[in-house]
Amino acid sequence: MTAITVGTRRSAEPPPARISPQRTLRHGLTLAWRNISQLKHSPEKLLDTTLMPIVFLLLFLYVFGGAVAGDTKSYLQQLLPGLIAQMAMFATMGLGTALNEDIHKGVFDRFRSLPIARSAPLIGSVLGDTARFVTVMAVLVGFGSALGFRFHTDPLSVLAGFALAYVFYLAVCWISVLVGLVAPSPDTVQGLAFIWVMPLTFGSSILVPDTSTMPGWLEAWTKVNPVTHLAESLRALMVGGDVGNHVWYTLAWAAGIVVVTFPLAMRMYSRRA
Repeated sequence: MTAITVGTRRSAEPPPARISPQRTLRHGLTLAWRNISQLKHSPEKLLDTTLMPIVFLLLFLYVFGGAVAGDTKSYLQQLLPGLIAQMAMFATMGLGTALNEDIHKGVFDRFRSLPIARSAPLIGSVLGDTARFVTVMAVLVGFGSALGFRFHTDPLSVLAGFALAYVFYLAVCWISVLVGLVAPSPDTVQGLAFIWVMPLTFGSSILVPDTSTMPGWLEAWTKVNPVTHLAESLRALMVGGDVGNHVWYTLAWAAGIVVVTFPLAMRMYSRRA
């Protein structure tokens, strides 16, 4: 009887008011696995990340290849690292939609009633979206290799390039999270996402490595555009060339994005969920 009484009292104790970073990360990883597990039952959610890299690669390669580089084979070596940067941006758009749908379905209300860190649902959503990043990269590199793309640097540099793209991807995911929290409905998330994704991706050097032919104002924009720094970093790490300060600029942009968007996302989550 005593043991039962003690056990009941312990279970009735309220959760700690402050949750440690270790427990926060553990809660986030648990919810991330929940998001990944959902893909087993709904694999169609990865359909866009499977087809979009193929469509973009074929379209850009055969439309711009001859005009930009003289032939598609030469252009492919410059295009694919740029598309890795582009797809790291586009792949985040589905996160905001899924997040908005969960909020409307009441899933996040259930999360708030659990004794978990307040930021765990958002962290879990971002980390769980790693499956989309891996799918996009695998399809893009696999199909590009079938068309003739080859890495010209050592494996360590190639892995460093993918790691850099992943770090930037996680940072940009927080913009998508913020959009998902701000959007009034899941149907409007994609439209809001395109407003910031399109200028960043197409107003960069992902399609045209030489930006000197652009108008002055557009060339100035490409030089400060974080997607340009990511694309140039990937070209240097995967194809060869001088990486310069592009890696450091990319990391600085990634850190700045998280510093700005994470607190805003948490504030919007407290108001919305």
